Amino acid sequence: MIEREKIVRLVEDKLALSDNYLVDVNVKPGNLIIVEIDNDNAVGIDDCVELSRYIESQFDRESEDFELEVGSAGITSPFKVLRQYRKNIGNEVEVLLKSGVKLTGILKAADEKSFTVTIEKQVKPEGAKRKVTVEEDQSYTYDEIKYTKYLIRFK
Repeated sequence: MIEREKIVRLVEDKLALSDNYLVDVNVKPGNLIIVEIDNDNAVGIDDCVELSRYIESQFDRESEDFELEVGSAGITSPFKVLRQYRKNIGNEVEVLLKSGVKLTGILKAADEKSFTVTIEKQVKPEGAKRKVTVEEDQSYTYDEIKYTKYLIRFK
């Protein structure tokens, strides 16, 4: 079986001088290799083809057969690396906590340990007749969440 670490090293070496970066590598039974890359702007099909050809050139199909899929992180895919969080600062995201709570808000900040989302919520001030909308920053560690992903809205 082809080792995941070898694929990771190959991909990182190949992408080191490009704007693309590695998001994930999966090696499934039967040597199905799935490589997911991203870019702060957009990943082109040519980027995927070039990386696929490079990876294929590093292995001998005569000694070990494999299937290779190289693609970009989908716009609705959950974030897997810090760079995806940083790329989406200022964008609306959906967060699902491990507690089952789902929230939406604007991604405000992200670092190695946690990220901050600005959410809007309705509160009723004391003595007021109506609720008002207030913004509140909420921070979460990556261990507290199931996923965070870019939220697409059609208005």
